[in-house]
Amino acid sequence: DRDSAGQSNCDGECATRWPPFAAEAGATAEGDWTVITRSDGTTMWAHKGKPLYTYAGDTKAGDATGDGVGGVWHLATAE
Repeated sequence: DRDSAGQSNCDGECATRWPPFAAEAGATAEGDWTVITRSDGTTMWAHKGKPLYTYAGDTKAGDATGDGVGGVWHLATAE
């Protein structure tokens, strides 16, 4: 929730705990999906302008232990 539309503000220790959902070089976005460039030059996926991250504490498929952490991290769900 601290990110601006189309911009990631999660760097350093934040990005260690919340790794960005990386977009491969040449990734093509469609619809509500976009590829944004981070301050370090890497690219990541965003949905409806919101940058998407994974959570380092999730270790297996289906884990969602990062949902609600710090009152600012929320699980992205399919609508």
